[in-house]
Amino acid sequence: MPQYNEMFELSVSDIDLIETALSQTRDALSREVVGQPGSGDKAARLRQVQDLLGRLHNQKIFYRPRDGVYIGG
Repeated sequence: MPQYNEMFELSVSDIDLIETALSQTRDALSREVVGQPGSGDKAARLRQVQDLLGRLHNQKIFYRPRDGVYIGG
């Protein structure tokens, strides 16, 4: 049985491209699922994509300046 590679060599731009593609997939699935009864498979896929986007977001490190006032936004 093959084993999974646990060491990845992805750059920040690679992750950004993956995140953008997942966002577009999420948006397309959302348009298809809304108002469609019986779209259980697409709704499950939408939940998977949203969960993955959330995990990517939670791994980001957000920096704020140590000195001075932080103005968010």
